[in-house]
Amino acid sequence: MSDDLEIRPIDLLDPAQEPAGRAWIAVHAAVQHDLFGPRGSAWTLEEIQGFVRGADKKRVALAAWCGGRLVGALEVHIPLRDNQHAAMLWLSVLPSSRGRGVGSRLLSEGERVAAEHGRTSLMGETEWAEGGVDVAEGFATSRGFVVAQTVLRSEQVLPADVGALQSAVRAPGAEDYAFESYVDDMPEHWLDDRAVLQQRMSTDAPADDLDIGEEDWDADRLRASNARARASGRRIVETAARHVPSGRLVAFTTVSVSAGEPDLGYQQDTLVLKEHRGHGLGLRLKAVNALRLMDELPAVTAVRTWNAASNEHMLAVNRQLGYTVDGYSREWQKVIRSGE
Repeated sequence: MSDDLEIRPIDLLDPAQEPAGRAWIAVHAAVQHDLFGPRGSAWTLEEIQGFVRGADKKRVALAAWCGGRLVGALEVHIPLRDNQHAAMLWLSVLPSSRGRGVGSRLLSEGERVAAEHGRTSLMGETEWAEGGVDVAEGFATSRGFVVAQTVLRSEQVLPADVGALQSAVRAPGAEDYAFESYVDDMPEHWLDDRAVLQQRMSTDAPADDLDIGEEDWDADRLRASNARARASGRRIVETAARHVPSGRLVAFTTVSVSAGEPDLGYQQDTLVLKEHRGHGLGLRLKAVNALRLMDELPAVTAVRTWNAASNEHMLAVNRQLGYTVDGYSREWQKVIRSGE
């Protein structure tokens, strides 16, 4: 196949290239289906287009074609506002086309794009289902990548036990905190505090051996990010904890729901500032958010989350809420030393 293989860029925002864009996203979806069956995590093209429109990252999409068929897809994420040493790679090859050099050709092109932008840390992800194995391990190690973090994928079935969730919220120990929620559009008066929380997400959450640094967030960036998610058709349910004596938001948790999978919620970030831990806020936040999610979006029958294996506290919270592990992922990293 390698002699017939052609790597070409795709402009995911060009209406004339929409058929290729949909074939490109279908390759990523096919890999998820191969790994997890009907429980794969699939993006829609509209969601990816929303990310491409963002000003805080450059995203370069490449496709591998063979005989007029799109058989491999790669996106290179290049942060522009922070972590300007890093590039994130999203690589998928149709299961029927593996072992024929497609992934190697795409990865070489991705590394070339990263080098052109002066990036010295390359990161990518592999996944596998509970009871399975990481079929991409050999490929990643042969290309010089090492494991920087191991992550557990879990699901919570909805509707959950309302009484148990309410009991978790009312348990003593958090009298100085109030819980507030919104659906879809973040309140303007949240933005400054939430930007601080989002920035702290990049420093307070476990990163293990990943070569990433603090992100730069402010109200404008957060507002724009929320607007892109909504424009892509995503629904958002978020809960924050307000420290009553200071009046500041000190913790949050977010679930988003794709228009392409209205029955599945994606647990996004959850963070409690270090200085406000020890009051069970993580459990309470997720319980409040689950109750609001069930009220507002009753079609959602499960929430999926990913947590670093080292994040023992949040994994324990999830178990208490009824999450069960159904898969794993690894964050792989390749650091390019000077002169290499």
